[in-house]
Amino acid sequence: MNIFKRLLKIGQAEIHALVDMMEDPISLTEQGIRDMKKQLHDSTESAAKVRASIIRSENLITEKEQEAAQMAEKAKLALSKAQTGELTTEQSERLAAEALLIKKRILEEVQALSLEISEHAGKREEINKHIEVLQFNINKWEKELTTLRAKQKVNEAASMANQQMANIDSNSTLDMLQRVKNKVANDEALAEAYAEMAQNKIELPDEQKAVQDELTALKKQMGID
Repeated sequence: MNIFKRLLKIGQAEIHALVDMMEDPISLTEQGIRDMKKQLHDSTESAAKVRASIIRSENLITEKEQEAAQMAEKAKLALSKAQTGELTTEQSERLAAEALLIKKRILEEVQALSLEISEHAGKREEINKHIEVLQFNINKWEKELTTLRAKQKVNEAASMANQQMANIDSNSTLDMLQRVKNKVANDEALAEAYAEMAQNKIELPDEQKAVQDELTALKKQMGID
C-alpha cells in the first residue's frame, strides 16, 4: 500500500497533523495523484479486458445455440427417416438420441458461458465504480493541489517578510534615526548661523553711517571743517 493510500485511511485530524510535519506536502499530493492516475489506467485496462471477454463469450453463446439448433434438427431428421423406411426404428432413435445428447452438452456449455458472463458483468460493474471513485478523487485532489500551491506561495512570501523583519537590528535602526535627527538639527543650526551673518552684513552699513554722522557732528562742534 503506497503512502497516499495510508494517508487516506487515517482520520482527518491525523491527516492535518501529518501534513503539518511534512517538509513538502505538495510533493506528497503530487505523488498521490500520480498513484491514483496509475490505478485509473490499470483499472480502465482491466475494464476493457473484462468487456472483451464478455463479448467473446456472447459470440460463443450465439455459435453454440446455433449448433444446438442444428442437433435438434438432426434428431428430427433421424426420426423422420424411420418413417420413410430409410432407417430402422432402432437406428433412427439411436441417431436421434446421439444428436439430442450433443445438443444437451452444447446447451450446458451455453449455460456455463452465461454464468461466466454474469460474473464478468459483476466484476466489470465493480471496476467501473472504482474508476468513477478514482476520477472523482483525482479531480478533487488536483483542485486541492492548486489550493496548496497558492497557499505555499503566500506562506513563502510571509516567511520571507518575517525573515526580513527578524534580520532588522532595532538598536542600529534607532542609532540611524538619531544620526538623521542630529544631522537635521545641525543643518538647521548652520542655516540659522548663516542667516545671522547675513543680517549682520545688512546692518553694517547703518553702523558706519551712524559713526560717520557722529564724527561730522563732533568736527562741527570743534569748528573743524
